[in-house]
Amino acid sequence: MAQHEPSYWLMKSEPDVYSIDDLKNEKVTLWDGIRNYQARNFMRSMRIGDQAFFYHSNCKPPGIIGLMEIIQTKLIDPTQFDQQSKYYDKKSKKDSPRWDCVKAKYIGKFENFLSLQEIASQYTSEDLTLVRKGNRLSIIPISPAIAKSLKIKLGNLKH
Repeated sequence: MAQHEPSYWLMKSEPDVYSIDDLKNEKVTLWDGIRNYQARNFMRSMRIGDQAFFYHSNCKPPGIIGLMEIIQTKLIDPTQFDQQSKYYDKKSKKDSPRWDCVKAKYIGKFENFLSLQEIASQYTSEDLTLVRKGNRLSIIPISPAIAKSLKIKLGNLKH
């Protein structure tokens, strides 16, 4: 089977809900609870081997802290059927689920933290939709050129 060039993503999580350290400890996680159709559709286009920048959101300061790899795709998000979950969706049915998820594994934390303020000062909204005014998507695609540039700024990975 031919290897594909990985696509790159930015995936947000609030560190008090699920942090890069949680992922480091668990090594692998189900990236569930996505309840935005555009973010879900981005997730549906992910492929095994893609890489995602781990972004701590809704904290001070928000920013990119680590890197993970997509290891399983096209999974059904189990939280949509769990009435105890804050991600429960009463309109979703087992025979026609509305929400998907992926499985991601920890690659490492970056040597440097790159805050949203630093990112916004170095990239335009055309370069990186993260800096677009009003952007609240929890998953966004990143071009290979921008991913390479971010990796340079973020430095080496600490495993």
